[in-house]
Amino acid sequence: MTDSETPNLDSIKTLDTRICEVTVYTDRALVTRRGTVALTGNERELAIASLPATLETESVRATGAGTVAVRLLGVRSETVFSSEPVGDRTAELTQQIQELETQKLAVNDKITARKIQLKFVENLSEKSVGFFSSSIAKQQVGLNETGELLNFVGTNYLKYVSAIAQSERQQREIDKQIKALQQQLRQVQTPHSQQSFNIIVAIEPSGSGNFELEVSYVVMRARWTPLYDLRINTTKNQINLNYLAEVNQNTGEDWTGVALTLSTAKPGLGTLPPKLEPWYIDGLYPRRSRGRSQKTELEQPRSVSSDYDVDVNDMFFEGVAGATPDIPLAPIEAETATAKVSREGGTVSFQVGGNTNIPSDGTPHKVTIFSENYPFKPEYIAVPRLVSFAYLQAVVVNPLTGATLLPGKANIFRDNTFVGSVQLENVSPGQEYKLNLGIDEGLKIERELVERQVDKKLIGQQRRMSYAYRLSVTNLQQVQVHLTLKEQLPVSRNEQIKVRLTLTNPKIVAGEMGLLEWIMSLPPQAKQELYYQFVVEHPPELTLTGLDI
Repeated sequence: MTDSETPNLDSIKTLDTRICEVTVYTDRALVTRRGTVALTGNERELAIASLPATLETESVRATGAGTVAVRLLGVRSETVFSSEPVGDRTAELTQQIQELETQKLAVNDKITARKIQLKFVENLSEKSVGFFSSSIAKQQVGLNETGELLNFVGTNYLKYVSAIAQSERQQREIDKQIKALQQQLRQVQTPHSQQSFNIIVAIEPSGSGNFELEVSYVVMRARWTPLYDLRINTTKNQINLNYLAEVNQNTGEDWTGVALTLSTAKPGLGTLPPKLEPWYIDGLYPRRSRGRSQKTELEQPRSVSSDYDVDVNDMFFEGVAGATPDIPLAPIEAETATAKVSREGGTVSFQVGGNTNIPSDGTPHKVTIFSENYPFKPEYIAVPRLVSFAYLQAVVVNPLTGATLLPGKANIFRDNTFVGSVQLENVSPGQEYKLNLGIDEGLKIERELVERQVDKKLIGQQRRMSYAYRLSVTNLQQVQVHLTLKEQLPVSRNEQIKVRLTLTNPKIVAGEMGLLEWIMSLPPQAKQELYYQFVVEHPPELTLTGLDI
């Protein structure tokens, strides 16, 4: 190698950086690293080594600031394949296996010794049966001596059998450990290439001084999903909304002491709307064989990064990489840390804080976004034909100043009692949503069939049957309640069968599919009765089915 081919080691420096900020999306994360380097003025490249294989190379961007003017010429990524050193690990596993083999031999010796003792006890028992039987008959041995021998034989037999079983269990456990270590040893002895990335930033410093480099990149295998705890206080008509986030990441690098931001943006969908392809249909002739339907996939070609991405200012997520989240002040009293909510257009970001730890282990980690109390309006729904109880609903309005509630699982607690879980749909600020809180026994509902009559005479060659129901609703509570009571009429699926509503009290009109709905307000301890009647007409030769009363 000539002098001209020898690389100038002073022209490139490797930085020691740490992850400072992470913005997690629904299917990926934007990671920001920072590191400070003392420049001499001769450097031409700054390198960050050993970044995870989940890194998206086309997303890498760089910026920085310092006491010396530095010009950023471009940024590129290098793929590195390396094998982990196996010598030390092989020796360690081999030593562990040998130690377990030694323990196994000791256990085997113990089992052999116990089996000899057990065999002695068994032989003693066999030989003593005949001797003691004849001796007892001849009154040469008393029952006390016989009992002592039996106790000795029985006690020692159980002792040795138990000891052998315990040693065999220990032996099986050692065999499992040896097998697992041997599997690890085979894996270590089989070389596997480890893929990682190096980021190289080309620079042109104007002189010597300190410079802080900031690099951002997108990694896959990271996501967050919303979770909700909804605690309802029926005495105060108040609901506590605890907005949680479950963060999972298996990116290959731990997030320790980072400023975590959760974003509702969906960068994976791209910036351009998808293009509709022609929607073809065709005829299928009987003689032709059935063809397989083909699904058209809309794919966006992945860009290939060049050696240098000279447009450094073209950030992958505009305004995100360089943003510094506001870190909340430390509270004086112990309280749950919540996030700061910010909006940019239709995107909402939750800045959790500056000291979040989420290891790369794929396990869920929960963080609190916020916890707020909101008033709700209680409403009751009753379907007496199916259930003789009323169901309580909470009508809640997401405040205009509130955050968007993304679809997620919600655990509902009613007066500190777990009611169940529901899937909460997307709720925008200012939008009303309802929560079902289960049965409330504060309303008593009775349903009684008071008329069931079949006319003996045919009317217009039609047989007519009339039915009537009386419904009684009693408010047992000390507050006024709003109730929606639903009943239904049978619906005919045959044009020869006619169903007509003849009387209701209070008066209402039947809705679609025979639905009857009364909306009422009941004062405390009040009672109200409802009544409705309907008739069914059909030809006498026609037998009705499904008219279960």
